[in-house]
Amino acid sequence: MELDRIDTLILEELSTNARVSQVDLAERVGLSSTAIARRQKTLEDEGYIRGYQAVLDLDRMGLSTTVLVRIALESQSDEALRSFEAGVLKCPSVIRCFLMSGSDDYIAIVLARDIQDFERIHRTELSRLPRVSRIQSSFAMRDVVNRAVPPVMFDQGKRAKRK
Repeated sequence: MELDRIDTLILEELSTNARVSQVDLAERVGLSSTAIARRQKTLEDEGYIRGYQAVLDLDRMGLSTTVLVRIALESQSDEALRSFEAGVLKCPSVIRCFLMSGSDDYIAIVLARDIQDFERIHRTELSRLPRVSRIQSSFAMRDVVNRAVPPVMFDQGKRAKRK
């Protein structure tokens, strides 16, 4: 399936507010709510929309400390990578983990209540991960940009809409 202008507009609207009603979405996009429902279902079935989630206020929930953890493994063998990845999946404080190019093998994003909580996470979760040779942590001071989707992704749809 190739996305057309309408599909792109639907995705843009949903990326901003996934709870928008189909009636409101239809009004914004210029289709009937039945057509919107059909297109939205197709976008879900085709995998363009993988799910919906609420954006939580992590500070209010007591998770005010974001830590970027750079991890180097003792080896980059398939076994070492698989073993590490299986282990990090079990770490409840890790919200994202990326396999990297460059000097670090992985970067993990960890949420903690505070520095003392991160010390506990480091001791009970991160330092127990298999095949790790080095862990370096950096504390985020504040969010500057926090987007689910880069706005540039929808620029093409806006240019087409103006024509």
